[in-house]
Amino acid sequence: MSSIEEQLAAYTASLLVRLGAGAAGTLFEGQIGAARKVVNGALRKGHKAPDFELPDAEGKAVTLRSRLDRGPVVVTFYRGGWCPYCNIALRALQARLPDIEHLGASLIAISPERPDQSLSTRDKLAIGFDVLSDQDNVVARGFGLVYRVSSAAREKLLELGRDLVAHNGSESWELPVTATYVIGHNGVIVFDHVDADYRKRLEPSSVIEVLQALSRVASR
Repeated sequence: MSSIEEQLAAYTASLLVRLGAGAAGTLFEGQIGAARKVVNGALRKGHKAPDFELPDAEGKAVTLRSRLDRGPVVVTFYRGGWCPYCNIALRALQARLPDIEHLGASLIAISPERPDQSLSTRDKLAIGFDVLSDQDNVVARGFGLVYRVSSAAREKLLELGRDLVAHNGSESWELPVTATYVIGHNGVIVFDHVDADYRKRLEPSSVIEVLQALSRVASR
């Protein structure tokens, strides 16, 4: 199977062909440019992660603390199941879920979508980890990740059939910057990957390496 980087690049190339360079540029910059304005304020390694409680795809409450009681937690913020880039990243994480769990860690994915949309994403991608609904981006805001899609990019998304109002149950057109954190059992972030460009994603192997290092320290 090709790497995440290759899959993402292939999708971007297909979108450029489909929309044309001008329209694609409007779509990309109207999201990436807005995200760049907030990334400097995002939580990073060494910060304490705010505890949270969110509903999973079936409406059951999940807390960060309950997962930390089991061991390290990998938290990944994604835009929604409507985003092909996010789906590529989520599939890649699912492929490495056995390795993550073998290292004593939990995996949580968070988006602003309504729980029924999260359920659709979970089932569509055959996801075996927590997929939580952060409506109104309350938790993402606590991590410093929230930005608003530009009006020009909104038009392009709607033309592509991606109505964020319908998916998220909110008219804010706010999204989280795509980010992945590894949080230690004490609630402190030990690794972060925050990128304003949603077309770029972290290879799961990087997460595995961090978890392996934590496991070695814990076994000493």
